[in-house]
Amino acid sequence: MYNYTPINDFTAQSEEKPLRILYIEDYPDNRLLIRRVLMAEGYDVLEAGDAQQALKLALSDPPDLILMDINLPEVDGYTLTARIRATPRLAHIPVVALTANVMKGDRERVLEAGCDGYIQKPVDIDQLPWQISKYLRKSRGT
Repeated sequence: MYNYTPINDFTAQSEEKPLRILYIEDYPDNRLLIRRVLMAEGYDVLEAGDAQQALKLALSDPPDLILMDINLPEVDGYTLTARIRATPRLAHIPVVALTANVMKGDRERVLEAGCDGYIQKPVDIDQLPWQISKYLRKSRGT
């Protein structure tokens, strides 16, 4: 198991209603780790294993932030991000790539696809809450 201590920065615990993060990832073990870290910070975490499920969840009750794996089955994260950006109800939601694509040019490609940020795998669980709070602050103008 991992050793994780929650931070007291900009977290969902400072909000009346917990901030919701949709994590799109096809590997259950990755979802479990990220869910545990984010829930320890007070976030409400929704999970989707593919693009179809992700869009359905996002449209039914839009999250405050989307964490996007790029290497998804059937529809990749680049295409899914483009679909999110083309959907008026979802276009404003920050999308942050959480990906193992770490070769030269991958970060730029993710940003060109419409993602607001890039976090590489393997995830540093001590830095992840700070990284997430940074994107949430930016989207809220704080």
